[in-house]
Amino acid sequence: MKNLFFVPLVFLVFSCSNDAERIDEEENLETNANFVFEDSFETSSNDFSLLFPNDNSRWTTVQLISPNRDTNSLGLSSNIVSDGNQSLVIQSKQSDEILSKADIEKGAFSAATNSKVTIEADYYIDSDANLENLFLLDLECCSCWDPEVDADPSVDGDNKCPGIRLMLSGGDDYLAIERGKIAGTTLRQSSFKFPRKEWVTIRWELVLSPNEDGANKVFLNGDQILSQDGMNMPNAQVFRDVFAENNIDFELQLPVVYERIQVGATANPNAEDLTIYVDNFSMTIENN
Repeated sequence: MKNLFFVPLVFLVFSCSNDAERIDEEENLETNANFVFEDSFETSSNDFSLLFPNDNSRWTTVQLISPNRDTNSLGLSSNIVSDGNQSLVIQSKQSDEILSKADIEKGAFSAATNSKVTIEADYYIDSDANLENLFLLDLECCSCWDPEVDADPSVDGDNKCPGIRLMLSGGDDYLAIERGKIAGTTLRQSSFKFPRKEWVTIRWELVLSPNEDGANKVFLNGDQILSQDGMNMPNAQVFRDVFAENNIDFELQLPVVYERIQVGATANPNAEDLTIYVDNFSMTIENN
């Protein structure tokens, strides 16, 4: 019998320490240390809580914000997998006056300027519905926000974690890099559509910079679909200028480093109700 286990909570941190599939990772968070994290969502008995051991060797927490009309959920599935026995399954409901979010989060790393970051994951979107502005991956810095300044309502409503996001845009079928939370434009492509109802491998490569010499590449099933230089980290002067337009003094807090990755349906403002599967996630950071 195939199993499906859902966790319909708003915010949750699990604490479990023993699991045969635990992923080893380096715990050195200095900015000159490399970081490697891999997880294929394998646990014993489809136990979702085993993704969150006490030692943070796997995932850190989840983000579940449901619209008023229905409930988002996260769980494990053995029905649709890319590799192994299990995948992460996400039920993402369409937003109403509340922005719908359903994702799993990894923290406790440090990606600084000039770091090369490579993020890869297999996605399966079990729908032909509209995917406009569906966000799949968020790379963010929360500690760099000025504690004297309220959240920026122009982007998210509760944005205190600047960063960049991988999304679907341009007719709802095209991967793009959204930079609104660092006051940048969206980097788009319209040549490669995102396949539905099949496993798709997304690879996102970055060389981080607060200036225009940052490198931004996206691959779909091994094919490079986007390559464009540009800012991909918060820029102190840009933030000063943007907030100064509203007579607000803003200072990014040092060091400015990315420290968390969110994976799943990190925001679903326009798309319809969706079932999404994720498998074979990996992230590497090479700090120069």
